[in-house]
Amino acid sequence: MRVAILSSGGKDSAYASWWAMMQGWEIVSLVTVGIDNDDSMMFQIQGTYISAFQSISMGIPWLPVESLGKEELEVSDLEDALQGNRDNFAAYENIWPENIPKHDEIEISSGKIKIDALVTGALRSDYQKTRIEMMCERLGIISFCPLWHKNPKEHMEALIKHGFEIKFVSVSSDGLDETWLGKTLTGTNLIQLHNLSKKYRFNLDGEGGEFETIALDGPHMKKRIKCQGQSNFKSGRGIWTIQTVDIEEG
Repeated sequence: MRVAILSSGGKDSAYASWWAMMQGWEIVSLVTVGIDNDDSMMFQIQGTYISAFQSISMGIPWLPVESLGKEELEVSDLEDALQGNRDNFAAYENIWPENIPKHDEIEISSGKIKIDALVTGALRSDYQKTRIEMMCERLGIISFCPLWHKNPKEHMEALIKHGFEIKFVSVSSDGLDETWLGKTLTGTNLIQLHNLSKKYRFNLDGEGGEFETIALDGPHMKKRIKCQGQSNFKSGRGIWTIQTVDIEEG
């Protein structure tokens, strides 16, 4: 089975990548939709280019896709890219941060990628899952969502148990203040996050957009990603902007 991973760079797509590897499938590409806008109904916005460094760590080509994030058109942007109708990296350059060097080891997928299936980290968004499945049907490939409706607490605990290094890069919910920005998920602060989610009634796994994450290490990665960043918190919302990022040697 030849598959591609729809990778936002966050915790859920990182877990989905590992799951695909555990099936013994051949992962031919990480596919990342970068949104050149402030909002998206479908895709993560903050820090998605970390997927390029995940691709280096995994030894897998990267397929970047630029989208303006317009409702009902962003899936078409993804579909075009999967069919080879995009100049992949040239289009993505609009949203690649100027302060982050384009690492020489990034291997860009070119042309139409030949896959049997697309694997995503969708948790509970019917809007997202339905549109991905419809796209896959048009392309004649299978859609796999291994985390679909997984218990939020079990999912977050599994990330820690299996050695994923997860960092919070945005917060936008009551109860989540500036101290969460740039924080690494641990067993201790997961308890704190769980208590806050019950008190302020937000999704423990961030499925409602309460927070976004990036994955810097995991059982599917050969080398750890290291990065530093800066927090910007205002009016109950905040982002952690990556200032430097690289791949550890060894």
